[in-house]
Amino acid sequence: MPRTAAPTLSSSIPRIADRDRRRTSASAVLRSVLEHGPVARSTIARLTGLSPASVTDHCARLSGLGLIREAAAPRQSGGVGRPHVPIDLDDTRFVVGGVHVAVPYTTVALLDLRGRVVAERELKHSGARDPYGVLARAADGLAALLDEAPGSRPLGVGFAAGGWVDRDSGTVVEHPLLGWREVPVREVLGAHTGLPVHVDGHARALVNAERLFGRARGSRSVLHLFVGNVVDAAFATHDEVHHGPRSQAGAIAHLPVPGGTENCDCGRVGCLQAELSERTLCRRARAAGVIDGVNPMHVLRAAAHGDAVAVRLLTERARMTGRAVGLLLDVLNPETVVVTEIGTLSREDCLGALRKAVGSERAAAVVPTSFADSVLAVAGGSVALDVLYRDPLGTSPEAI
Repeated sequence: MPRTAAPTLSSSIPRIADRDRRRTSASAVLRSVLEHGPVARSTIARLTGLSPASVTDHCARLSGLGLIREAAAPRQSGGVGRPHVPIDLDDTRFVVGGVHVAVPYTTVALLDLRGRVVAERELKHSGARDPYGVLARAADGLAALLDEAPGSRPLGVGFAAGGWVDRDSGTVVEHPLLGWREVPVREVLGAHTGLPVHVDGHARALVNAERLFGRARGSRSVLHLFVGNVVDAAFATHDEVHHGPRSQAGAIAHLPVPGGTENCDCGRVGCLQAELSERTLCRRARAAGVIDGVNPMHVLRAAAHGDAVAVRLLTERARMTGRAVGLLLDVLNPETVVVTEIGTLSREDCLGALRKAVGSERAAAVVPTSFADSVLAVAGGSVALDVLYRDPLGTSPEAI
């Protein structure tokens, strides 16, 4: 075979730069349509700083991919000439699949391009939480949801979980509570679904959801604290979520909490996850006779029915969560802090206790998640949606 000369470094740089520039510009256009649509092309040019010709070109590309469309009613320009025809997101054609694996169950869902949950189902773990069995059932669950939504075409699947999740390799490196180690999630789910699969930790996924669709849209820096059976965090600044080497950033399970008394598996006392985990909440509630099971929602229900002990357990947990938020605020100083924790999502007294522990000067920066009714479904789907909005021109051609 004839040999061909390898491209020189100088000849390859412009091509790479041009490709990156197109991807960045297309992302800016699609984000503008998401945030402001229906919106005129001239307004998109002003919002993004792109030339009108570039905006027109990108709108044509995105329309060809089925991601945007012209709105039904044109806007009058107020002068002579043709009226402005606004552009809006086309949220009627495509969905993404979402998979979130928690300790007691897996959530599967379909989300539209606005991050809204179209369909959702919980799949309880039966017996051992073998990762390959769990992922196979998740793929079957997604297929069932798609069968029930025949007009929806899937662009891909997002997977989220707690523990150590490596986005780049698509692997759950370690999830002690599930007993998972080095699970090739992207490979396994991709083989079962035949779709592109994107993988990340659930705290980082929810930062991206808040940044795209929630209360943190427009914030220059966002911290998300997830308090469930797993306790972890994620931090985003200038539209980028910090991952760290092999996506280990946000592992705060063993952060010491002032006043903590719980023994941790690591051998220390007062680690954040040991103090705040839902397993700890339920164990304390059982010891107090509030509930007789392992469902934290039953503690919440007891508090709603006036059980004073349940109220105390929830507000104490929220107060300790506030102390953890205060520590993270001292280190990272974000503009916005989003907390996912069942008490603060449902009860004003818990949110008040959390903010009081944070301190009056910074309390206003702390808000509950924007997705209280569907937080796990949104976590899974947002992994895929974040990829879409960062690189809309990379939309799978099979989906078109």
